[in-house]
Order: sequence, then C-alpha cells, then structure tokens
Amino acid sequence: MRYISKLLPASKMKLVVSSIGFLALVIFTSIVIYEFTKTEVVLKDNGENKTVNTHKDTVGELLKEVGISVGKNDQLSHDLSTEIENGMIIDYDTANQITLVVDGQSNTYYSTADTVGGFFEEENLSFSEHDDISLKNTDKIEHDLQIDVTKAFDVAINDGGEEQVIKTTGGTIQSLLKQNGITIDEDDRVKPALEEKVTKDTSIEIVRVEVQEEVIEEKVTFETETKEDNSLLKGTEKVIREGKEGKVVNTYEITLENGEEVERKLLDTEVKEEPVKRIVAVGTKKPKASVATLSTSTDSSNHSGGKTLNMKASAFTASCSGCSGYTATGINLKSNPSKKVIAVDPNVIPLGTRVWVEGYGEAIAGDTGGHIKGSRIDIHVPNKSQAYQWGVRNVQVKILD
Repeated sequence: MRYISKLLPASKMKLVVSSIGFLALVIFTSIVIYEFTKTEVVLKDNGENKTVNTHKDTVGELLKEVGISVGKNDQLSHDLSTEIENGMIIDYDTANQITLVVDGQSNTYYSTADTVGGFFEEENLSFSEHDDISLKNTDKIEHDLQIDVTKAFDVAINDGGEEQVIKTTGGTIQSLLKQNGITIDEDDRVKPALEEKVTKDTSIEIVRVEVQEEVIEEKVTFETETKEDNSLLKGTEKVIREGKEGKVVNTYEITLENGEEVERKLLDTEVKEEPVKRIVAVGTKKPKASVATLSTSTDSSNHSGGKTLNMKASAFTASCSGCSGYTATGINLKSNPSKKVIAVDPNVIPLGTRVWVEGYGEAIAGDTGGHIKGSRIDIHVPNKSQAYQWGVRNVQVKILD
C-alpha cells in the first residue's frame, strides 16, 4: 500500500482501497452463500455416522468425493445414480472376504454380516450340532477371516450285540466311546483297538466279557468191583453190595461273552460224600460133566431126560431205556447181550435151573418178573426187534438139572 500511495495521488488512493474492500466482501459473501447452499447428508460408513455437506448431485459422486470406492460385494443402501437430497441417510458397508474350509475343501465368500452366524444365514449354510466348527456363531466377522468346518459322519457300534449309530468328526475310538458315555471294562474286547483313529469306514465291535464263579453240587458215579465166587455156577453173577453215588461241590470259573458261556474252568472240588463201590460176585463153579456135553441146539431130540413143561413164552431185552441190565441173580445182560437167560416163576422152575426151551435152546433160569407167574416164562433176546419177532408163543420147556 505504501508503494501504491507513492504512485497515486490521495484521491485515487482512496478509490483503490474502496475497490479492494468491495471485492473482499463479494468473495466472502460468495463463500458464505456457497457453503450455505450445500446439501447435508448423513453417511453411515461401516456403522460409523458422518455428516457430510456437499454440492454433489448423486450418491456415487458423493462417495467418490469422500474417497469411498464401492466394490461389487459391498452393501449400499442407495443406487449410485440416486440424487442427493437434504437430510438423506446413506448406509455403506464394506464386504469382508471370508474363506470357508469344509472337510479340506476351500471356498471364498464376501459378506457384510456382523457375525459368523449371520454369515451362515446370509449364505444359507447349515451345519449339524455334531459338526466341528472353528468359530462360534456369535464371533465377529473380520476381513480375511477363515472358518474351518469338519462335518460329522456315522460310525456303527455293535455293543455286546446291540447296534447303534453315533455321529463323530474323528479322533480315537477311545475318545469316541468316552464322549458318548460308553464305558469299557478291563475284560472287555474292542475291535479295532482303542488307540486306533476313527474314519468313515470304521465299524466298532465291543465284546462284553464277564467272569463269574458258580458253585454246583454234582453226583459222582460209583465203580463196580467183581469178585470170583466158586459157590456160583460159572457164567452167573450175584450182587453182594449195591453201589451208591457220591456227592462233590465243584466251584467253576465261567467266562461269558455277550451273555453267552464260552469257557468253564474247574477251580476247586470239595467231597461231600464218597461213592460206595458196587460189588458183584462172579461164579466160577464148573457145571457137571453131563451138563457140559449138552448141546445148545433148539432141537428137542438132543435133550432127552428131565421133566418137560408146556408153557407160554414171551421175550424181553435189557437194551431199553431205564433198564438196569441186571437180572435177579446178578447177571449183567448189557455186558452179555447174547446170553441165554429166561425169567421164571421160582415156584415152578427154581432160579439157577438149566433148561431147554423150544425154538430158543439151552438157557438158565436167572431172572423173575412181575407178570411171570405159573406156566409163563420170558426169554432174553439181544434187542427189541428180536423180541417183537418172537412175540408170545406156546413152547415146551425141558428141565435139564
């Protein structure tokens, strides 16, 4: 101003100063008017509210003005071409990149959701309660977030014969059983082994093993002892003392697998009652010489002399259920199935008498019977078939001695 004042006279100097003041006033007024005419907009940038005054005409121009570049996955409340209005609220959210890895297979997503659960819902993704997910539904979404999911699969378990299916994402067989409340006792067997890893092809079998003791009172069979007796005819026997079974208490260790007995071990034996031997006298007395020369033929012509009786003869066998096999005189017919013996009424034919029976041959009167009375005899044959074949018939019986 001092420089100007040296060049201009005072009157002109005043004019210049006035012009400059006016120009400044115009500029100030223009600035005030420019600012006053701006449109006020509320911009919500990823949840943060900002008030923006702008002369821009569209939403796109406004966002460019504030340095926001809208990506294709970002979320914007208005189209970019929407005209700006005073008081407008513009909501903008930047999409976060999310990597979702399911059973090792990776996929990339872009989401504006706030939480993991919101992201799943947004993408219509659903997982079961048995699946293993690295993050909770309530965890916040961040950029470049990775979510790992291992989906559960079915594992069949045969537990002591009972089938069930359990869902799992892996681990060892031992951890799987423990997680599902299945306990294994020391004696139980598990296949595959507890430390083996569970896979989609795994099938688990549990054999429930139970070891218990059982105490049983059991009978002991008596033995038979034979003694020679020269007072009895050779080929005859006589029971001197009947046998008696003994008693023992046996303690067994029994192994059960899935409730079925698979092994039994004898642990201890306690004798409660000793068995009593059965004693049988076996005849050694030789028959008279005249008898020894007799034939066993069924022909009556070979057996002369002696009393002849007309009798009714039936047949019996010792090879039957419940039959002891011993005759009234102690002859063991089960041990001698072909021995010729007849049952008689001792009042008619004394026991021990040798006889000849028509159609049967020589025999000894060595037994009795409840129905054998008077002129009735019962011949011994080896089996039922021969007994049925014999039937009941009338025969001649010759007394040989």
